[in-house]
Amino acid sequence: MRPDELVPALRAAGCVFAEEEAELLLREAPDEATLDAMIARRVAGEPLEQVVGFAEFLGLRIAVAPGVFVPRLRTTLLARKARDRLQPGDVAVDLCCGTGAIGAFLRYATPEAEVHATDLDPAAVACARRNLPPERVHEGDLYDALPDSLRGRIAVIAANAPYVPTDAIALMPPEARDHEHRVALDGGSDGLDIGRRVFAEAPAWLVPGGSVLLETSRAQGGVAGAYAAAAGLAVTITTADDVDGTVVIGTLTPRS
Repeated sequence: MRPDELVPALRAAGCVFAEEEAELLLREAPDEATLDAMIARRVAGEPLEQVVGFAEFLGLRIAVAPGVFVPRLRTTLLARKARDRLQPGDVAVDLCCGTGAIGAFLRYATPEAEVHATDLDPAAVACARRNLPPERVHEGDLYDALPDSLRGRIAVIAANAPYVPTDAIALMPPEARDHEHRVALDGGSDGLDIGRRVFAEAPAWLVPGGSVLLETSRAQGGVAGAYAAAAGLAVTITTADDVDGTVVIGTLTPRS
């Protein structure tokens, strides 16, 4: 396909930012055959980030793989709030890590921190090991994947757990619905099946004064906050309209 044909083809496929996407595809394709293959994948609806193999996240280039959850702009709020609570020498965990974008940002922002990541999806674990030290990325179900030596030592847990209600997945854009593994999307009937567990199990892993941060939708924030409070955590809910982000923060207050 000629460069002058690329933008119309992308626009016809429904790509809102066709000019920007065309520029990126032209820059990343090493030859014409690869470009044609990339265009075909994108026109067929595959996420741009999976086509080019990376996503931009808070200034970092994060490796992305087919089927793995693509980092969203809204998740930058979660990453920044986690960074604000992290000090040199602290332990942090990127829970339900997907590509490991949050963990990679925390390592970049606080190099002296010890950052771990977990995910249940083997494809996500393999991808995250390209963005983080492989030995720090653990495969398994939430906290069960973590080394027991971290129990009671973690200062920051950042969790972008699945929070789309099961019945709402069919309403998601095809890019997500058809090209990201369902395990990264499905949060159960109310979208908070995983979030409830994140909060309930967090106190056993947090250091006193440590925080667990969970991304949710704005509508879910109050309910998620109630789950955090039920786990004995002090609750803060923060939102950012510019990125459409909502984060529920539960802090383990030190005993007096």
